[in-house]
Amino acid sequence: MILVVHAHPYPRRSRGGAALLAGIAGLADLEVRSLYELYPDFDVDAAAEQAALRRADLVVWLGPLYWYTTPALMQLWMEKVLVSDFANSEGNTALAGKACLWAVTTGGGEYAVGGPHDHPFEDFAPVVEMTARYCGMRWLEPFVVHDPAALSDDELAGRARALRERLLEVAPSPVGEGG
Repeated sequence: MILVVHAHPYPRRSRGGAALLAGIAGLADLEVRSLYELYPDFDVDAAAEQAALRRADLVVWLGPLYWYTTPALMQLWMEKVLVSDFANSEGNTALAGKACLWAVTTGGGEYAVGGPHDHPFEDFAPVVEMTARYCGMRWLEPFVVHDPAALSDDELAGRARALRERLLEVAPSPVGEGG
C-alpha cells in the first residue's frame, strides 16, 4: 500500500499540490492523508497515523518546501507520530525497511548557488532524509517539482504523470491502476 501524507497549509491555493494529487488519484492501494484537512486544530491523532503507517509499504511525504523544510503541521506530525516507542529506537521498528519518498514542490526561483536561495535543493533535503533514515526507512531520491506556478498546465500535468510513474516504479509490492 502507498501512503501519502500530504501537508500544505493552503491546499486550495496550491496548484502544484493539486496537480500532483490528481496525478496519483486512482492508483490501487493508495491512501492519502491530508493533514491540514484532518487536523486543522493541529491535534494529530498519533494512533491513527501510526496505524496508517503500519499498513504502508511506501510512505510519501508530499508538500511544499516551506521555509526550507516541511510545513509546520508535517513537523508536528513527525514529532507526535514518529516517537521512540513506535519507530525510532532499538526494538521499535514499525517503519524499518519501508520505502520513503519526499515529493516536494518549491517556489521562489532557482535553487542553485548564486540564485535567490544561494543553495541547490539538495542542501535542504538532509533533515527530512535523516528523519526517514532514523526510523529505519529506505530513503528514495526526492521527487521535486521546481516552481510549479511558473509551469504551463501541460508541463505541470507532465510532472504529475511522472510522479505517478515513479510511485508505480518504486512501490515495493505490485501496485496498479485502481478500478
